[in-house]
Amino acid sequence: MNMDQQLQHAVLRELADDPAVEAKNISVEVKQGAVTLKGLVGSFYEKWQAERAAQRVQGVQSLVIDLQVNIASDRQRSDADIALAAEKVLSWNAAIPPDSVKVKVENGGVTLSGALGWNFQRETAQKIVAQLIGVVEVNNQIEIKPHVSSVRVKDDIDEAIKRQAIQDAAKISVRVEGSKVILEGSVSNWAERDVIKHTVWSTRGVQSVVDHLKYDTSRMKNF
Repeated sequence: MNMDQQLQHAVLRELADDPAVEAKNISVEVKQGAVTLKGLVGSFYEKWQAERAAQRVQGVQSLVIDLQVNIASDRQRSDADIALAAEKVLSWNAAIPPDSVKVKVENGGVTLSGALGWNFQRETAQKIVAQLIGVVEVNNQIEIKPHVSSVRVKDDIDEAIKRQAIQDAAKISVRVEGSKVILEGSVSNWAERDVIKHTVWSTRGVQSVVDHLKYDTSRMKNF
């Protein structure tokens, strides 16, 4: 069994182990570490969870999501109902300041806009809306608008990465241009890359992240 076949089996196992995913409806194709997910899912949330499951597998170097959301007739909702539900769950969530996020719905696709001070708030808004019945897509256009110095941002990120005890911390370069963070260097797997990006996004003052991290394939382990 070659590396692509091993990776394919690993992704299939991860999908099967995720309770939010109907793995039997999803096929996995792999070519030189590039993974493609194809098939039908019953909700946008399931599509999102399938993507996250694939990202957790070591060896996945890139990911193409070709999953179609096919909502059962008894779970379809009008755009007006989805918009009302989205506005309610956002207003009920303690992490989201009142009236900070705007909702637009078209053909089951939800667009979120507005401004928040932290990326975790933006991710929270997307996650809770993604779980609503009838949603087929979420386009997150919420902006992050804090006010801190770029020097402080870089210092906070460097310290946070060290606290995470990331194996490749010494091989990671963090460059800050205003509120934009540029990541360069190498990591050994997607999960480590995800931890680094999450750490950066969790730093106050970060509005955008440019990911130039590369994989050090010499240290990837067999499955």
